[in-house]
Amino acid sequence: MADSINKRVLVTGGAGFLGSHLCERLLKDGCEVLCVDNYFTGSKNNILHLLSNPHFEVLRHDVTFPLYVEVDEIYNLACPASPVHYQADPVQTTKTSVHGAINMLGLAKRVKARIFQASTSEVYGDPQVHPQCEDYWGHVNPIGLRSCYDEGKRCAETLFFDYYRQHKLRIKVARIFNTYGPRMHPNDGRVVSNFIVQALRGLPISIYGDGTQTRSFCYMDDLIDGIVRLMATPDDVTGPMNMGNPVEFTIRALAEQIIELTGSRSELVFLPLPADDPRQRKPDITLARSVLGWEPKTQLIDGLKATIAYFDALHLADRTK
Repeated sequence: MADSINKRVLVTGGAGFLGSHLCERLLKDGCEVLCVDNYFTGSKNNILHLLSNPHFEVLRHDVTFPLYVEVDEIYNLACPASPVHYQADPVQTTKTSVHGAINMLGLAKRVKARIFQASTSEVYGDPQVHPQCEDYWGHVNPIGLRSCYDEGKRCAETLFFDYYRQHKLRIKVARIFNTYGPRMHPNDGRVVSNFIVQALRGLPISIYGDGTQTRSFCYMDDLIDGIVRLMATPDDVTGPMNMGNPVEFTIRALAEQIIELTGSRSELVFLPLPADDPRQRKPDITLARSVLGWEPKTQLIDGLKATIAYFDALHLADRTK
């Protein structure tokens, strides 16, 4: 494998929220980075500041079609990750997870590259085990509104491990729990961005259910560090490995924290809980701690301040509904 100073790295979904931060980190580490995105949910604005870097290249491409490039490592992050976006075209979402995985695994096999798969905590569904550890198989509705994403990612994991067993591919699989930070899409429907946008606009904050359901929120800097660490592990470390923040918050507590930090006068409005929405979500990160020496360091209040500052700079409060 090439040294990091000239390592050629492909990042699919590289213009997205997490992908753009990963591209940034890899460039800082001295890699040559090829960013691939079809801009369905990614944005050129997320990578404009990288275009002047001679070690950064951008290619508009949909991973449901084969890609022929020469690289040393592949980070497969391509897929809409929020319910609003992945339910907009559920067939395409499933194709992105499944066909995208097949195409990237085929590329990795051809060029003998190490390959990372961005899986998700959604593979656990509405969990009956709490917190969720990697040997829990999940509780997923295979025919629900969220299934295009949940089952698509589960199938992608299946493909990765079959390529590992059948073709000896060097794979790394991380199950990513709720992540937030600058460059989130303002209209992605995820709870952190929803609450911040509504608070900045002075709109009622929409809480689905009674607000007692819990989530764990990991700041993007911490997650990117974990991903890069996992990729650098020996070949016998494959995952799947949980990556997220084990500190749990209720949705109502998150809303109240954001109202306080934004100085908003927004009121809480309670709406019916969406179908198959999990009541609890909290990662067991024992494996990541022991293998990578990794755990999140950013406190929720600090991460929210940085994220609020990003959204505030977009002047969302000046826009109409």
